[in-house]
Amino acid sequence: MKAVISVTGKDNVGIIAGVSTLCAERGANIIDITQSVLSEYFAMIMLAEIDGLKVPFSQFVDELDSYGKERALEIHTMHEDIFNTMHHI
Repeated sequence: MKAVISVTGKDNVGIIAGVSTLCAERGANIIDITQSVLSEYFAMIMLAEIDGLKVPFSQFVDELDSYGKERALEIHTMHEDIFNTMHHI
């Protein structure tokens, strides 16, 4: 199973490192990542393998959300099944 993680906010040092570390500590393996800085704004989308999560998925989502709020970032984490359903025609 996979999750799509999006991160947006003002650019700052360590955003990728912080989110990646949280993912690794919880057992999520980042398998793809794209990021861009537009002027002073940061945007990133990660695809993470979540079969090895050490915590329930809902807790993982909440922890990423809290991490983002502490750093003035918007972090949205969506299970692959929901993402695919939303984008299926």
